[in-house]
Amino acid sequence: MRKIVIASNNAGKIKEIQNILGNNKFEFLSLKDVEFYQEILEDQDSFEGNAYKKAKSVARVINEIILADDSGLEVDILNGQPGVFSARFSGENATDEKNNEKLLKMMEGVPEEKRGAQFRCVLVLMLPNGKSFKVEGICRGRIADRPYGNEGFGYDPIFIPEGYNITFGQMGKDEKNRISHRFLALKKLKEIMVMEGLLD
Repeated sequence: MRKIVIASNNAGKIKEIQNILGNNKFEFLSLKDVEFYQEILEDQDSFEGNAYKKAKSVARVINEIILADDSGLEVDILNGQPGVFSARFSGENATDEKNNEKLLKMMEGVPEEKRGAQFRCVLVLMLPNGKSFKVEGICRGRIADRPYGNEGFGYDPIFIPEGYNITFGQMGKDEKNRISHRFLALKKLKEIMVMEGLLD
């Protein structure tokens, strides 16, 4: 069975990837599973840059198929902020709550029609022969006036996807996964993997 090393230790993310790409051809492993403990600084100025950096850093040490991602929230009126700083938007000791609080404060008084935003996910698949593929998934929506719901993580409680009147935080996991930026990116990646003969 071939292995795919996911450049992450986030159990939720790994499960999501496994559910979408999974079949009996692959074993999905986390960085912990392959004993990769180096810290990879996400210091690039784009999601693409960070995803490539993660994939290359792991590929230098582990001779398997590597899958890396970087994702975050981009708010139109804030010129794409928080963007690559999504996870640490509120500073060094950032938490989901602090990040949401800071963003909502910056959006105070902004009318609904100007609260447009999107979640973006960039995935990089790197093969042992050095060949790599990049895909991107975008989920458009808007920023709510305050947090709603306790599902998900990150900015989910304040993001209302297009065509809905509830936040990701009020949605069940299955419903969110059908429309999320990561799901859309993984769908594209799956097509590439079929074309490359990696998947049936």
